[in-house]
Formats: sequence, C-alpha cells, structure tokens
Amino acid sequence: MTRRPGVFTHRTPRVVAARKLTSRSGRRQAGRFLAEGAQAVREALRVPERVHELFVTEAAAGRHAELVTQATNAGVTVSEIDTRAAELLSETVTPQGIVAVCSLLDMALDDALRGTPGLVVVLAGIADPGNAGTVVRVADAAGADAVIFAGDAVDVHNGKCVRASTGSVFHLPLAREHDVDAVYDACRAHGLRLVAADGSASDDLDTATDLATPTAWVFGNEAHGLSADEISAADGAIRVPIYGDAESLNLATAAAVCLYASARAQRARS
Repeated sequence: MTRRPGVFTHRTPRVVAARKLTSRSGRRQAGRFLAEGAQAVREALRVPERVHELFVTEAAAGRHAELVTQATNAGVTVSEIDTRAAELLSETVTPQGIVAVCSLLDMALDDALRGTPGLVVVLAGIADPGNAGTVVRVADAAGADAVIFAGDAVDVHNGKCVRASTGSVFHLPLAREHDVDAVYDACRAHGLRLVAADGSASDDLDTATDLATPTAWVFGNEAHGLSADEISAADGAIRVPIYGDAESLNLATAAAVCLYASARAQRARS
C-alpha cells in the first residue's frame, strides 16, 4: 500500500474534508461522496477515474489487499487511516475500514434517459435511503435503463443508500430532478409510458396487458404514496395484487414485483 508519512488521523485535513461528505450539503459543495465497504469500493474502481482517494485501515488493507493493489495500479491515492478516523468516516455501527472518495454520480435528466430506454424507475419523494438504495439494486437486477430521483427524494449519495444498493449505484444512470412534471415530460419525450404504482388502482399486474411497452414505473413516498396529482398525471396506474391477508407490500418489494413483471414481458416480446 502507498503510505504517506505516518498514519492519517481524524485530525488530518484530508480526513476532515472527507468527513464533511457524510452530509448532503457537504457532498454537493465538494461534488464528491463516500463509498464505504469492500463491495462499494470494488464497483467504484471499475471506473477508477471517478475515485479520488481510498482511505483504508491497516486491518482492512490486509483483508482487501486486491482492492488496495487495484487502486494503486490505477493511480488512485491510497491513504492509511487509524481506527478513529475510520469510525468518523463511517455511517455504520461497525466500520469496515475501507472508504473511497468518489465523484457524484447523478447526471442531467436527458443524459440519464439517452437513447431509447425500455424500463425506467422514477422515485417520487422517497424518503428512506435504505429503501432507495434497495430499489436501485432491484432496478439494476431487473435490467432497468435508469433511475430518476424526483421531487423531495432522498440523496442517492447518502451512505445508507449507497450501501443498500450493494454497488448498483455505479452500474446505471442516475438523475435527480425536483420538478416531477419535468420528469414526466422527459420520460414521455423518450417514448416511455408512465405507470404509477398505486395500491388503490383498479388495474393490477394480473390484468395489465401493456407491460411489454417501454415503461417508466413511478413509485411514491413510503408513508404517503403518490399524490393524487402525480397519479392522475401518469398514463396509467397499477397495483400489486394481494392474495393473502397482508395489508400491503413495502416499497422495495413492490418495486421488485413491478419491475420484474415489466422485464419479463419485454423480454418475452423481443
């Protein structure tokens, strides 16, 4: 491992600067975020140009020697930190001791929707970063073309969101747009049909006949769902059928069911 004179502590200026990236305002100001853990670092290093620095404890460097070597060979600065610094850079109870400083991932809306997307996820007002990250992971697994964070949605660069995605935030285009109407307009301009996931919809996945068409699924806030305006502005609304006695499905589970229904239908048609 490339070592600087001494081990970085929580008082080292670069560690102090990196710690500011645990806040949303700090990330936006610096244009960077933290990716913690071996899996996130591994995925980040697939494009080493987006990694500015790798912080690692001595113990973590021993456990993940291949990542340290990969980063060093790619010209990424690798800095050893002590356990206290690792704790302050982590947002987990048990820090993993390996954290990458990366460039922000979100892009302009039209760039995220470039080409002819077939399956897109719109997260409108999603508040919980763990849910958001899990949906990004589901979208990646289902072969979605992009994920759009709309309205007052959580920051995709939030540490919990990044961890919950298990590296999927690095795999597909991500965009953020506060104006939900602008998101709807952009999706339609790229040939997508907007489908609101709504537990009160009259149509369900069993009766839906147009899942094979290019679709942007719109999912709402965990507690309140989509607003009446957001549902009415979509091209249709579909619910996941509940066969048992459960009151509902949580956001990530419902998203998985909906996205895989579309993915299967689209692949069956192609």
